[in-house]
Amino acid sequence: MTRFLLPLAIFSVLVVFLGVGLTLNPRQVPSPLVDKPAPVFQLHHLHDPDKTLMSQDNLGKVWLLNVWASWCVACRDEHPLLVQLAKAKIVPIYGLNYKDQRDTAIQWLKQYGDPYTISIVDADGRVGIDYGVYGVPETYIIDKQGIIRYKHIGPVTVKSLEDKILPLIKELQG
Repeated sequence: MTRFLLPLAIFSVLVVFLGVGLTLNPRQVPSPLVDKPAPVFQLHHLHDPDKTLMSQDNLGKVWLLNVWASWCVACRDEHPLLVQLAKAKIVPIYGLNYKDQRDTAIQWLKQYGDPYTISIVDADGRVGIDYGVYGVPETYIIDKQGIIRYKHIGPVTVKSLEDKILPLIKELQG
């Protein structure tokens, strides 16, 4: 009888861990960068490669950094919402075009609309690494002091926009 207790105890522990794991949201991955200064970058504009944008250029304003690519299927899901958000002019949206072909990215924005104040090019993905990008799309809310206040993994949805992103933007814009 006692020889079955140890396997039963191990099995019970595994069932508890599995049960807890199934209740977690896989899109809520804690980021070590939240509440930390946004990584510094200087990248070329997508539409005008002679110009650059530095992350410090946005100090003094709340802004979104949306990581996107023309090859990203999930980016198409969130894109109409970003276009709508840009038209509302609530917050400037900066695009970080991630590991993409410049011509393809420009064509993609012409086809689906361009919600970005400026889209910058991260061709080799180094800035994405600095930001801890797991995959595209990802969206960061950065405050007036250049601190990352929120990281959204996956496509922005109406629910995530209404429940988390817009209230936080309004709070930060104070």
